[in-house]
Amino acid sequence: MDKTKKEKGLSNNWEGHPAERDVIIGRNAVAEALRAQRVIDRLFVQRGEKSGALLTLIAKAKEAGAVIKEVDSRKLDHLCAGAVHQGVAAVAAVKEYASPDEIFALAEARGEPLFLVVCDGLEDPHNLGAVIRTAECAGAHGVVIPKRRSVGLTYAVGKASAGAVEHIPVTRVQNLTGFLQELKERGVWIYAADMEGSPWCETDFSGPAALVIGSEGTGIGRLVKENCDFVISLPMHGKINSLNASVAAGILCYEVARQRSGLRAVNP
Repeated sequence: MDKTKKEKGLSNNWEGHPAERDVIIGRNAVAEALRAQRVIDRLFVQRGEKSGALLTLIAKAKEAGAVIKEVDSRKLDHLCAGAVHQGVAAVAAVKEYASPDEIFALAEARGEPLFLVVCDGLEDPHNLGAVIRTAECAGAHGVVIPKRRSVGLTYAVGKASAGAVEHIPVTRVQNLTGFLQELKERGVWIYAADMEGSPWCETDFSGPAALVIGSEGTGIGRLVKENCDFVISLPMHGKINSLNASVAAGILCYEVARQRSGLRAVNP
């Protein structure tokens, strides 16, 4: 990361011109977007702003499913590229989020055992977009992200997915651990991609499966990992001890696709 941006407390998620990220700037513009039922991914509010009109706007955004984030004025100014924001800006989602039931219905309609990719806290939009693209290409029925501690379906994610967001459902859940427990109750096996697990190529993915991919920095959270049925690992022979999240997801998604398509590995 650029040193200047690091010193200012900014991250890559804030880069780019508002027009490139579908940022809605100002109270009236955000209110009109909500009135038009546009899907809002996140509402950014300047820390310390507590007016009645703003509280009403926050309540409407929450009701519409948006994540509310309080930020300092520097970040809001940077997000809006210097435009007058009145202490408020929203990032629109490139596509409406699906419900978990829609994903189950898609698997049933295809006559296939469920295949989900669950992302535990991916914050880099390029990583999430790449995971969505790979999941769609590998035949997954959906991608799951948590409502917090994760990038949403922003413009950058849509762009990185190369259009895949239009062809695969993405659902956002409030509690990832609770969602995994619900999957188990519906007969889905949960596989965590993490270190010191069973070899990925010796794992049976033929039944209903959810593949959990951890965040870029900390991997899979403790509670999430405890609610997985299996831990699977990829071999690491170099000096770096981890792969990029989207690369790991790509390898594992295609192992699931290989097994389900009946392709056999070459015998040694």
